[in-house]
Amino acid sequence: MSDEQAHFETLAIRTQTPVSAEREHSVPLYLTSSFRFDDAEHARALFTEEVAGNVYSRYANPNTDEFVRKLCLLEGGEDGIATASGMSAVFTAIAARVSSGDHVLASRALFGSTHQIFTRILPKWGVSSDYADAADPSSWERLVRPSTKLIFIETPSNPGLELVDLRWLGDFAAARGIPLVVDNCFATPYLQRPLALGANVVTHSATKYIDGQGRALGGAIIGDASYIADCRFFARHTGPAMSAFNAWLLSKSLETLAVRMDRHCSNALALAQHFEQHPALTAVRYPFLPSHPQHELARAQMSQGGGIVVLELMGGLDAGRRFLDAVQMVSHSANLGDTRTIVTHPASTTHSRLTPAERAAVGITDGLIRVSVGLEHIGDIIADLEQALTRVNGAP
Repeated sequence: MSDEQAHFETLAIRTQTPVSAEREHSVPLYLTSSFRFDDAEHARALFTEEVAGNVYSRYANPNTDEFVRKLCLLEGGEDGIATASGMSAVFTAIAARVSSGDHVLASRALFGSTHQIFTRILPKWGVSSDYADAADPSSWERLVRPSTKLIFIETPSNPGLELVDLRWLGDFAAARGIPLVVDNCFATPYLQRPLALGANVVTHSATKYIDGQGRALGGAIIGDASYIADCRFFARHTGPAMSAFNAWLLSKSLETLAVRMDRHCSNALALAQHFEQHPALTAVRYPFLPSHPQHELARAQMSQGGGIVVLELMGGLDAGRRFLDAVQMVSHSANLGDTRTIVTHPASTTHSRLTPAERAAVGITDGLIRVSVGLEHIGDIIADLEQALTRVNGAP
């Protein structure tokens, strides 16, 4: 069976590093910092890239190669690299392609650390940026410049679950010869394939759903070969390399991604439906709820709604803090995409460095709670959140 014929689940399981002389069934760990050369000529040819092969694990390793090859097949990308974290993937994908005087156009709703790259780090290099509104095509038309070298978005956004029309923006970028980079962390390639809808590159925080159990940090950049070549050069000489152990672990985790995402999505939809009319909440956001303002777009470019639900509590910041202190089974952590359900208060943690006005612009209210819905029994998840809401509203 060819890669083109195989289904997602089969590619995630059966894409493996070639079997060694030991005839192992499960791919071994290649815990080595460097690799031996056959002779002096072989060493020279490897360093000039006249021949393919491993030199140094900061450049490549059989474990990272397997992980990247899987993601390329699952995303439909030509090439890719693995990085030490999701943010190193985001930074590398941006920094590898911009120079002083360049401009980046991005969606307004971004993860807090990505916002810091655009507002605090890139300006030191003379790189400017603007934020467009995801649902307003005229804002993209108005803000794009001749010096725009990159368009960067995340969809669905973290944490507000705002969507960007990938097909429209892909056409917009292509018509102007500007590469489109999409952070596909929340959806994963199982639910959404941006490259098939017009994007040039996707980034991942493999720490989240790809790992799925809160064990390891990792990131990846997948996409057009020419773009990845620039990212590989930048990463090779700046060092954000994924360890062989993490690559081995994350590649193994991809084998169960489809099964886990199905359960994350079914649990999340059930939770969103249960709480949608709750009197202690001002809003519940989930892309596959008909009440989501971009529900039709979600159904057009995602196969399911994902594992994140947003709850907006009445009572603002104080209610949010009391809710976090009231959960019992559910975890209070900054991570997401875990087997365990996690609640996070973005206004005081992940997006705390944004000004109140910046948070308001992307829909992050003081009472917003991000729920990363896990794989526990949905009845137990709902029961814990219900009792926490009851305690927030004054019951013992």
